[in-house]
Amino acid sequence: MKIAVVANSAWYLYNFRRRLMQALRDDGHDVVAISPTDAYAQKLQTDGFEWTEWPLAAAGTNPWRELRAVADLRRALARGQVDLAFTYTPKANIYAGLAARGLPLVHVPNVSGLGRAFIQRGLLTRLVAGLYRLAFSRARTVVFQNEDDRSEFLAAGLVDAERTLRVPGSGVDLERFTPVPLPTGGAPVFLFVGRVLSDKGVREFVQAARQMLRIRPGLVFRILGRVGADNPTAIPADEVRSWEAEGLVELLGTCDDVRPHLARALCVVLPSYREGVPRVLLEAAAMARPCIATDVPGCRDAVVDGRTGLLCASRDSAALAGAMQRFIEAGPAVWASMGVAGRRHVEDHFDERRVIETYRTIARRAAGAAT
Repeated sequence: MKIAVVANSAWYLYNFRRRLMQALRDDGHDVVAISPTDAYAQKLQTDGFEWTEWPLAAAGTNPWRELRAVADLRRALARGQVDLAFTYTPKANIYAGLAARGLPLVHVPNVSGLGRAFIQRGLLTRLVAGLYRLAFSRARTVVFQNEDDRSEFLAAGLVDAERTLRVPGSGVDLERFTPVPLPTGGAPVFLFVGRVLSDKGVREFVQAARQMLRIRPGLVFRILGRVGADNPTAIPADEVRSWEAEGLVELLGTCDDVRPHLARALCVVLPSYREGVPRVLLEAAAMARPCIATDVPGCRDAVVDGRTGLLCASRDSAALAGAMQRFIEAGPAVWASMGVAGRRHVEDHFDERRVIETYRTIARRAAGAAT
């Protein structure tokens, strides 16, 4: 069977779905990656995967270009004689659902967070909800990463309950991300990992850092992630650089392997406004790192408040600083206990092998129905 795995970047497919693609290929399926081009397209091809370019502006809003992106995706699916499409990220989910109408293929979208349209609610929210309803009307199964998102889709009538399935995020590779002792000596490090977007709570992270440094000047705050991402909520590079010049944060840029940075951190912080199930919190917990996150959909799945880390109110730098202060005051014994509990939490609920097996089962059933 020909299976397409579609997302809004080759980077996403390589970093988050490559092991799934490998498993599907091992099962005898012909797998093609479909995405816009970036440096990771070549990495996918080097790993032996067919890759098809999909021209798409991840943050584009021009109606004609967006319609052309749907048409381009439809041509890619038709020419590739795709039997089953697994899709990820909001635009890929919606556009694939529209593009697949009338084609003899099974569409299985994965809702990994609802995106900015459901964070800043208004006319755009209603428009996107209508597109989801249309795009998912013929989807075989709609996969959700957290119960909040599924409940919202069901309440809005965007999908039928019997066609929904929940998986534990994208999971985490427990053999690659293994426990590492907490750092001893030196300054305690709070680490943010992610794109430098306002919706990720980066400004709250910096404001909390400013508050904490007034009372505990020995702390270190680091940001690991891309500045200037193609996203309407991207924080301007000059503003980010001004934080570093002020001595509030250290900017680490981007990297292909987050593990050394997680190992050097005492605590990983994600003050996001909304998530699917954030991979960075799972990877941090797998390495026995306590986490501080906002009490919002997705984050509350990954962090058990008071046991594997701390949750705080979103969009509230004072609440975030308060959580950081409570964490520091808790001391090394509690930090170690949270790390152990976090590792156990991801072992029990977020093993990537469980997610991959779910998709393998979907593929086997689709293949059986086609014969």
